[in-house]
Amino acid sequence: MPDQLSRSAINAFPSFRFIVTVNDAPYGVFTECTLPAVDWEVEPIKEGGLNTHVHTLIGRRKETRFTLKNGVGTSRLVAWYLATMAGEFTNAERPLRRSVTITLLNSRKEAVMTWHIREAFPIKWTGPQLNTGDNTVAIQTLEFAGGEVMVTPGEGGA
Repeated sequence: MPDQLSRSAINAFPSFRFIVTVNDAPYGVFTECTLPAVDWEVEPIKEGGLNTHVHTLIGRRKETRFTLKNGVGTSRLVAWYLATMAGEFTNAERPLRRSVTITLLNSRKEAVMTWHIREAFPIKWTGPQLNTGDNTVAIQTLEFAGGEVMVTPGEGGA
């Protein structure tokens, strides 16, 4: 059993090395990322006379949401969000829905796992908590809704 635990520890990757791109361009530095959950709607079907289990039918994928946190400042990501807040939903130069890619890296900066979220757009901005007694960075939270999520393993995870 210790050998299996050792292998699991060796194959685990720290979660602090990640990059975020929007439409294949870097969009800032982030301190935290909450990745989207990929889950399905299910419908339980109870069959009369069958008391040992319930049949479960699979439906559609549920909606996708993810969050990014970073220090308050100017960035293309914040500009995207501010344009959305201003109601610029159909700008041909800067479309509302964009492809967001989040890549987890190993210590050699090789991709371990990549999450591709299609048709993402900002839906919520939470400003930082400002306190004159704290000596911390002002962190903002940006929440996004997205479409299809594709997860691909990278070469750095082998």
